[in-house]
Amino acid sequence: METESEPYVRLATLRQLHQVMADMNTARSLADTLQTVADGVVTGLGYELACVNLVRPDGDLVVAAFAGNPAAEALITGRVGSRESWERRLSMGEQWGDLVFIPHTEGWVLDDDDVPQWYTDGPAPRFEDEWHPSDRLFAPMHTPGIQGGACGELIGVLSVDRPRNGRRPGAWGREALQMYAFQAAIAISNARLRANMQRALVRLEREQQALRASEESFRQAFEYAPSGMAIAEMGGDQHGRILRTNDALCRLLGRPASAMRRYSFSDLVHPEDIGTLLRTSAEGGRAELRLGRRDGTYVWVSLRNSVVADAADGPRFLLTHVEEIEERKRRELQLAHRASHDSLTGLPNSAELRARLSSRLCQRQTHPGALEPVDAAFGHPAYDANGHGFDYRPGGGIDVYDAYDHHVHTVAPEGEHDDGTKGLAVLFCDLDGFKSINDRFGHNAGDAVLIEVARRLSRGVRDGDTVARLGGDEFVVLADGLGRADAADLAARLRSEIIQPIRVDGRAMRVGASFGIGWAHCGMTADEVLKSADERMYVEKRSRPKQHRRAG
Repeated sequence: METESEPYVRLATLRQLHQVMADMNTARSLADTLQTVADGVVTGLGYELACVNLVRPDGDLVVAAFAGNPAAEALITGRVGSRESWERRLSMGEQWGDLVFIPHTEGWVLDDDDVPQWYTDGPAPRFEDEWHPSDRLFAPMHTPGIQGGACGELIGVLSVDRPRNGRRPGAWGREALQMYAFQAAIAISNARLRANMQRALVRLEREQQALRASEESFRQAFEYAPSGMAIAEMGGDQHGRILRTNDALCRLLGRPASAMRRYSFSDLVHPEDIGTLLRTSAEGGRAELRLGRRDGTYVWVSLRNSVVADAADGPRFLLTHVEEIEERKRRELQLAHRASHDSLTGLPNSAELRARLSSRLCQRQTHPGALEPVDAAFGHPAYDANGHGFDYRPGGGIDVYDAYDHHVHTVAPEGEHDDGTKGLAVLFCDLDGFKSINDRFGHNAGDAVLIEVARRLSRGVRDGDTVARLGGDEFVVLADGLGRADAADLAARLRSEIIQPIRVDGRAMRVGASFGIGWAHCGMTADEVLKSADERMYVEKRSRPKQHRRAG
């Protein structure tokens, strides 16, 4: 076909182009269609070589058809080029509409990539638009866009070489190749569709009824899905009961199919994730939660629900797709842990400490008044008609809060003596003599001491208490449910643990510890609580002679 850019084209050329397009749309199979596409470039568009690179399911492109040179066809047909290399080629060079032209002056950088290539010999160009043997011209083929919109996914690339007139294609030649690639994409998509339809018809013909064929197809998709699948009952007394599971789900949870039919997902979900499961809508609902394995461990999964409806009776079953996301959740939890924990000791860091402390505190509104103290036997706050609770305070005043808020108010012991009140104790710990260890033995030794102190503090508190590193050689312990005597005893025990010798690189080192005990109560901020404990720590540190602050 002529490639000059005149505003007219010979009628014979148009007929030839029309014929090759008709041929590729009437091919009997996908393989025939691909070869017809390659042949049409040679017979209808005026190029001596043409190659059809088809996108495989894994994303790489395989040479599916070749035309114009039997030797080249035998050499590169069936060879594969990576998607990464192809994307690199399609993103460089000159954009001719939807075409990509890479002149020989730029193409040398592609000589070592893994895209199959056929090199042609020939002299160097004598004039500006003469075709060079190393010039490359590609026509991407995309699935048609919806209602004339943007192109869909890439299904392949046409690569052409050696125009018969020896020149780079002009405006008409470019337009013709671009149009041909568009039609080729439609022909290939239709050929695939026809192949799929033919396979479906073969399956249907083997079945006695279309319904049985559909059930068989669903059964195979369900049973052999690479991720977990389950069918649960909808409605009635057995709503949510698992009726059927595939092998992938049974392997994931380590439970046989017969045992799975005794459960619903609510029986298998982690107790902390029950709320997430209940909030998941049955229709198209999604959730990320933990399911229990037979060995007692839990695995993170993504649940996606779809309703299977009956034409007569409406929704009948719930189809649940279960995909393991353990690795992703592990990475997310690791990132969250790094953000909230000290990298050296592994303890909660300052931000996490303040978050945990703030979660226990609320800002109460105090309404002043000359109310008399109520009888202690009353035992609980009163409620008004609006659901607000009132705590009557000795000496006048009322603390008001929402009766429907399940927050438990944090109180603190009053006075300097143990009055029996249990509160949230905040122990602010500052190491004594730590700076001299850094100065004498270096920061590695100092880090080892901090790690051991963190371990001893964690070992000396109860489950549920928080030990955090505030920064430097400062630590904080949050211990709930303690009276003043309990808190003082805890501080003494922790100090005794810390002053024991710490061996680092064969040396025995000792540090002391000063503790300040503060009390958290609602109405305070986290910073105010920490400041109070810090101030008490400095009072305690100054009250002891320097020689007694660190043992040994």
